[in-house]
Amino acid sequence: MTRINTSSMIAIIVILLGNIGWRSTAVAADRPHIVLVMADDQGWGQTSYNGHPILKTPHLDAMAANGLWFNRFYAAGPVCSPTRASVLTGRTHNRTGVKSHGFALHRQERTIAQALRKVGYATGHFGKWHLNGVRGPGVPVLNSDPHHPGHFGFDHWLTVTNYFDMNPLMSRMGKFEAFKGDSSDIIVAEALKFIGKAVKEKRPSFTVIWYGSPHSPFIASEADQIKGEEKRSAHHHGEIVAIDRSVGTLRAGLRRLDIHDNTLVWYCSDNGGLTGVGHDSVGGLRGHKGDVWEGGIRVPGIIEYPARIKPRVTSHPASTMDIFPTIVDLLDLPKTSMLDVVDGMSIAPLFTKEIGRRTKPIPFYFQRKAALIDNNLKLVTERIGGGKYSLFDLKADKTESKNLFTDRPNDAKRMQAALDAMVTAIDKSLTGADYPEGKVTREGPHGRFWYAIPEYQPYLKDWASRPEYKNWVNRKPKQKNKRRQK
Repeated sequence: MTRINTSSMIAIIVILLGNIGWRSTAVAADRPHIVLVMADDQGWGQTSYNGHPILKTPHLDAMAANGLWFNRFYAAGPVCSPTRASVLTGRTHNRTGVKSHGFALHRQERTIAQALRKVGYATGHFGKWHLNGVRGPGVPVLNSDPHHPGHFGFDHWLTVTNYFDMNPLMSRMGKFEAFKGDSSDIIVAEALKFIGKAVKEKRPSFTVIWYGSPHSPFIASEADQIKGEEKRSAHHHGEIVAIDRSVGTLRAGLRRLDIHDNTLVWYCSDNGGLTGVGHDSVGGLRGHKGDVWEGGIRVPGIIEYPARIKPRVTSHPASTMDIFPTIVDLLDLPKTSMLDVVDGMSIAPLFTKEIGRRTKPIPFYFQRKAALIDNNLKLVTERIGGGKYSLFDLKADKTESKNLFTDRPNDAKRMQAALDAMVTAIDKSLTGADYPEGKVTREGPHGRFWYAIPEYQPYLKDWASRPEYKNWVNRKPKQKNKRRQK
């Protein structure tokens, strides 16, 4: 029997580990770069490829023409934070603790950034975060924040808490930096620097770009405003013009880095469009931001991935909950990358051909509103546990004008049972039933306004002169009704 001494054994282990590391790096280098891009409050109708009456979005149009252009792509929630939670987790937002805007994502969630970092990806977040339970206009995220992007798998982050606009003040890994210019241009330029660094290091990159536009207060440069528009409309639409330009910058940058073909870019918005912005923001759909009607949840959706995608328009329904499962499928990641309970599904097979009916309904549960989309059918209730149900055929009736609940009793009964079961399951998830611990152990703070957080107090005096903060820094937290406290 041959004996190996301790020194020899250590040497062999080092060599083996080195070989494993080399193979892992080689595999990672061949994997696609991934860029997730999301607008803030851009409605389904607010692109020229979807027929907006005044907006011109040539770069989004070009992206749609070269990729998979969705007629029916859905944000998981009708407001911002919920949809962001769904992107990172593949789950409907209530399961993750993010019941509405200003709710923190549970630290027990498994995220797409964590999964990709484990297989060698450089991971970066740029722009709006809004998953740390902080409300009010975006301020730089604190390094001491227990729910900053670094805690959810991002190696690098240049981030603000919420919506942001011209000349933003941002946080790079906890260090505050002031920028000049349009926020959309800024975060795309910074994201390209991050991607370029990964390319030089021969690493694949995972980059999240979350705009603060076209969310209020609507501040666009004069050059981006559409002439002849009323002020509010001109600034709102001007922010989308800036987004479109930055998309062009991103696509050109990927070509310059020679990675355009092997980069998956997924573009969408976080919820439906707004009212009072001068023109129809939702393309004739019913409802707006905050609703579970189509206008509140159907959003622009494009995937460009030249190495894999055959350009075309698809009517296959998909959602932000599908992003994580699709990436897991594409890269053949371990199923344990996600929690056992996931609401999205992989749509990777759709990249090359139409795949027929969707096999998993798309759930929506926001406050006391709920909806369920099963291919062309959609069931809606605006009051869970006591409200009426409405059933629509979206193929024949995209404006949700004709309630078929009594006309199609079998479909109505089936979908009502499925929606009720969905609500019960999500309520169970809220207690932490999906986590290994069986309960929520890492609950975040919810609904805090940054001006009342002690760590921000030293900055309030200086921030009082900034236009985005001046109306906020002297506010005081509202006192609870004394009668309710008794």
